[in-house]
Parts: sequence; structure tokens; C-alpha cells
Amino acid sequence: MSPGRPWPLGATICPDPTTPDSTTSAGDGSEGVNFAVWAPDAHGVDLCLFDASGTHEQRRLGLSACNEGVWHGWVAGLGEGCVYGWRVHGPWAPERGHRFNPAKLLLDPYAQEVVGRYAEHEEGDLARYLGHDAQEPSLPDGRDNAAIALKARVLPRVVADLGHQPLVPRSRTVLYEVHVRSLTRLHPDIPPELQGSYAALAHPAMLAHYRELGITTLSLLPVHARADEERLQRLGLSNHWGYSSIGFFAPEPRYWSGLPGTSPSTEFRAAVHSLHQAGIEVVLDVVYNHSAETDEHGPTLSMRGLANARYYRLDPADPSRYLNWTGCGNVLDLGEPRVVQLVLDSLRHWVLSYGVDGFRFDLATVLGRGAGGGFHRAAPFFAALQADPVLARVKWIAEPWDLGPQGYQLGGFPPGWLEWNDQYRDTLRAWWLRGGADRGMFAHRFAASSGQFHHSARDPGASVNFIAAHDGFTLRDLVSYDHKHNEPNGEHNHDGHHHNSSWNCGVEGPSADPTVQALRARLQRALLASLAVSMGTPMLLAGDELGHSQRGNNNAYCQDNPITWLDWPEADGELVRFVGHWMGLRTAHPALRIPRWLRGGLGDHHDGNGHLPAGMVERRRQPRRPDVIWWHPDGRALQGADWSGCTQRAMAIQLSDPRDPQAASALLLLQPDSTPCRFRLPPGQWVAAAASHTPEGAPDAACTPTPDGWLEIPAQSLILMLDKPIGPGEDAHVAPEPLTATGATPAVPGP
Repeated sequence: MSPGRPWPLGATICPDPTTPDSTTSAGDGSEGVNFAVWAPDAHGVDLCLFDASGTHEQRRLGLSACNEGVWHGWVAGLGEGCVYGWRVHGPWAPERGHRFNPAKLLLDPYAQEVVGRYAEHEEGDLARYLGHDAQEPSLPDGRDNAAIALKARVLPRVVADLGHQPLVPRSRTVLYEVHVRSLTRLHPDIPPELQGSYAALAHPAMLAHYRELGITTLSLLPVHARADEERLQRLGLSNHWGYSSIGFFAPEPRYWSGLPGTSPSTEFRAAVHSLHQAGIEVVLDVVYNHSAETDEHGPTLSMRGLANARYYRLDPADPSRYLNWTGCGNVLDLGEPRVVQLVLDSLRHWVLSYGVDGFRFDLATVLGRGAGGGFHRAAPFFAALQADPVLARVKWIAEPWDLGPQGYQLGGFPPGWLEWNDQYRDTLRAWWLRGGADRGMFAHRFAASSGQFHHSARDPGASVNFIAAHDGFTLRDLVSYDHKHNEPNGEHNHDGHHHNSSWNCGVEGPSADPTVQALRARLQRALLASLAVSMGTPMLLAGDELGHSQRGNNNAYCQDNPITWLDWPEADGELVRFVGHWMGLRTAHPALRIPRWLRGGLGDHHDGNGHLPAGMVERRRQPRRPDVIWWHPDGRALQGADWSGCTQRAMAIQLSDPRDPQAASALLLLQPDSTPCRFRLPPGQWVAAAASHTPEGAPDAACTPTPDGWLEIPAQSLILMLDKPIGPGEDAHVAPEPLTATGATPAVPGP
């Protein structure tokens, strides 16, 4: 073994980097593998080499070189397929945060393929992963676990083909949140050997489905290699959603088809490439806020045994315990530069080696917590991400909260970030299902929540709008259950959200009553139509377009079974066509996806007070169309008290894209209440383009206005109308200017 070099971290196939000609290989057998691992508080580190199955330890090599906390060495004759793990020597002192135990083989945090699974193959196996004595936690457990421990397999460096990335603009992005396995596990048109796999994501049947829906971007639930919690394994369950990562560089092998000639990495890479060729982006849900090692009672799998006091935030009052701002037992310390490096290296790996187009960051507030634990918009990770030449160009989506102090940070992320907007979710549910949310609140959320996002040069696309996500009721269950039914999770129905803003339409659970079924279908369509036409970035939960139910389970994270597997054989084909029709209109008409903040009657060049910049001459050769006008059903612009109160909430929204005066304007007629409502249409040549009260979304005869411009809107419905653009010399109806500080109606109501 030669000293090798301390970078890059992980295992790298290369010639001996300490020789003068190390930049090239002469093909004379001089290849080997450079190993580097960060363990700054360790006294010694052993590299352990195993057979191909990872069962038998064949060689153990002590690393003698250590540079600034990185232990490293180069071993000749090794290459692709080599299986290895680490044993780390150092103090066992939990009271000081140190948990070194060389009896426990450790997974390299930079492993690109994980060999083995954290599981009980035989009685007592799970206990052998514990670094501490289960009976006396202050003492180390001395049993060797090398035969069953997780290990890394060395892979060659692969550069993805980045020439086919779709690079979908934010204003055209439509997210589709997907679980790799659940999406296709029951799809009848996908071969059984591919169902539930990475390969199935890009099967022709799925590509056709994405195209029909108008989806641009798959947002995959975690695909990082994971380790299921002991509690779930004891119950015969698993962390199906995947929020228990242990390998930040390795694809989860359980989603691999196992077809000959493939591997988890090659199959996932091929799927991303095929999706790109079809024009579909891939965004990964990533979990860098905690690891699968859980709390002080959890297993020692990787980082805990390498540098526990550095990787994790420990309780200052008792460093043997962990801060738990994630609800999962531990928190990674993004105030530590090497942890920031780990995250950035992982992200870069998924972009360069697999070609992914972006990331959705679970509990992303953790990423913005610096050395002192407080959240800062200028936190080290945010600054490093924005400055990175590879990562600066991909999509970043935050789940903008955690359980720590000041953990709710909706709107608090820096420019460039998109954020899941749970306030949009809650307002839209209240508006359509609970008789709540007045016009002002609905309008604010519809217009991309400017109160949260209109700052620091951020645009409306920063708001990721959704009705349902993996966490919570599906859309079908949202209109079928007043209460959660999580008993199969084994926690006596105590887990999951308690406040869902749902409505069962009079019957809890499934119903054969045609009236109940019709009402549920109508409400689902109204919610989906609202999502399609709201300003911001829409996200659809996979299965909602099929009418998928989880039987009232609003926390199905541990259910790898028909509760979460999409029920394709019973799919609602009409609802699929409905979503495709409405999303298609969003794509086709710029007025339905205006990428600038709505300003009412103000022109593009006015400042916030309606004044023109010095030296600019306003041209009025053609009337300027307001980008938005908010209408009362009687045909007047909404004013003052019209915005508040929930006794009557019907309204119309007229939208025009200020960038393209020749594009059609859109008119949205909304009646969320339980009785029909007559609308007087504003001036224009309005033609119905879509309706939420019809099963497939196309307008029917009821969408034709009377000769004098009145139209009756059915209860609990939304109609979209389009007009032809205003031509030269034609008159334009301009609503009254938005109210100023003297008391008139704002262009977009405040929060």
C-alpha cells in the first residue's frame, strides 16, 4: 500500500497518485484503488477487503497516512467490484460524543453501491449492529459484525450524457411526485419483471401517461440506499417512502429489477437517459437532514462510528444524546464544513454520473442551520450551492420546515429556490371542502403567495403549489375521510397529521351512494382544475389522477403493499383525461402561467406606487391590458368588503400575459359554494375552454353565456373561458386602477 492521496473522498480507481505518471495509465497492471475517509478524531483506521458477496473478510490494511483528518491509502491490483468497509479505532466516550468501536464494520459515506442490507437475517442480527451494549449503553458492544455489516462496492467513474437534459423553464414546469415502486408495481401493461423498478419509470406505457397528463418533471421520493428502522422491521414493515438514507451516493437496490447485465446504478442511469429523451426531467427527493442511524439507541452503520461528534448535532448538555430537529432521532450538522462537502459531493455525483435535473430537499431548514444552529438565508450550504458551477444550474426545491427552533421557514429561502407551499394546500382545501377561506385569502394563494415569496428578486414560480403529497391524504381520501385511519402502521393511529381540512361528503370511507360519489368526483375535479390554473409551480401527486385511495391512511410511509401501490386496474380514466385537458390548457396559454407577480392595472414598467421611472415615456398606442382583474359575479371589480367574509365567495379572475399582447386572455369563473351562481361576464368574446363539473373537463352546453352576457355556474365548480386577443384599434375594457393607500382594491390581496 502506498500513501495515496486524501482526495477525492471514497474509493477511486486510478494509478498510484504518488507516482509522477499517475495522471495516465500505461495498461501495465499499475491500476489500483485510492481510498480516503474522514475520521478526524480517530486514532487509527483499518481498510477491510471482502469477497464479492461481502461475507468474508480477506485482508485488513491499516492506513498510515492522515492529512487534516482524512485517512488515505492506495492499494495496487484492486478495481471495479472490490468490496470494502472500515474499522475505526478511537476513544469510546459517549459523554464526549465519541463512539469509536472497531468491532463494528462501517459503510463508507461515499459508497456508490451498497452491499448487504441492515436486517435480521438470523435471530439477534440487529443487535449486532449496535455500537453500544444494549444492557449498559455506556459500554461498547464487543461482538464483531463484519459478516452482516453494510459494505461498499467500488465502481468506475461514469459521466452521464448531459446533452439530452430537457432544461424545462420554471414557468413551464409541472411536477409529478412519484414513488418508484408504488408507481408501477400493479401496472398491467408493464412486464412483471419490471414492475416497481427503475426501468419501469421509462417504460413506454409510463411515457405515454406522462405525456397525456402534461407532466414535465418527475419528482422521485428518495432513491438513496436506505436502512429500515428496527421498530418497523419487528412489525414486518419497512420505511417504504425511503426517508432513512444511509448511502448518499448509492441507488437503493430494492428498486432494481435484477435483470441480467444490469445493476442498480446502470438501470437507474438508463431510466434517466430514456426519460430525458422523452423530454421528462428527473428530480430526486434527498434526505440530508438526518441519517438512518437514528438516536443514541440506534445502530452504528457508518457516520456514527467514523466521526460521531462531527457529523451530528449533539445535545450540548449531554453529548451522549442527539438533538432531534427532524423527528427521526438525529440531525446532521450542516455547520461543519466537511458535512457541507459531503452533501455537495453527493448532489454533484447525481447530476454528473446520473444526469438528474434537480433535487427536492427533505426538511430543508436543517440545511440552512449554521454553526450555532440558527437558520440563515446566507448559510454556508446555500452559498456553496449557489456558487457551484454544476449545481447552480439545476432545480432546488425545499420542504421549508423542520422541528427545530424557528423551523417553519416558508418563503425564507434564498433566490433560486422553489418551496413546497403548505399554505396553498390548506387554503385550497378550506376553499373547496370546508366552506372556509375568503376571496382575499384564496386570491393570495392563487397568485403564488406574494406575502411569502415576493422579495429578494424571487418570482411566482418559487411557490410549489399542491393539493396532496406523499405525506397526508391522497386526493381521493381527502374527499372520503374526515379522520385518519393509520392503524396498519402499528402506532395505534397516533401518527400522521391530525388536521387535514378534509371532508368525507357525509359518509366516512367508501360509499355506494351515487349522490356521494358524484359530489366527491366534482370536488376532486375542482381541486385539480384550481391547481392547473394557479400561478406558481404545480405539483401533482402520482395516483391522484387515477382516483387512488390509501384507505384513509395519511401517513403510509411504512406500507409497501396495495395501500400505496397505485391501483391501475381500477384507474379512473375520465379523471386522467380531465387532468390532461386542464394541464394542456395551462401549457398552451401563457395567461395561465404568468411568470411575473400580478399587478392589476399597473403596466410592466411602473414601480410599486404606479409611477414611471425617470426618463421613460409611456406609450398608449394600444390599450395596455391589466394582467389581472378580480370580478364580482355581478360584473363589477371586487372592492373593499368583497374580499372578506365567507357567506358568498363566488368570483371571477381575468388574466392576461403582459409579455404577449396577442395571446388570449383567460377568465376563470369560480363558485366554491353549494348552490349555482349567475355571473355577468366582462366585455370580450369569451368561449368556454374547460369546466370542472364535466367528467373529462371539456365544456358542455351549460357553459354557453346568454346573449346579454350572463352565465350560470354550477355549484362547486370552476369554468375556464378564453377570448381572442385585442387587435389594433379595438377597445379594451380596463378595470378601475387597483386601490392605493387611500382605500381601493389591491392588485393581489395580501396574506
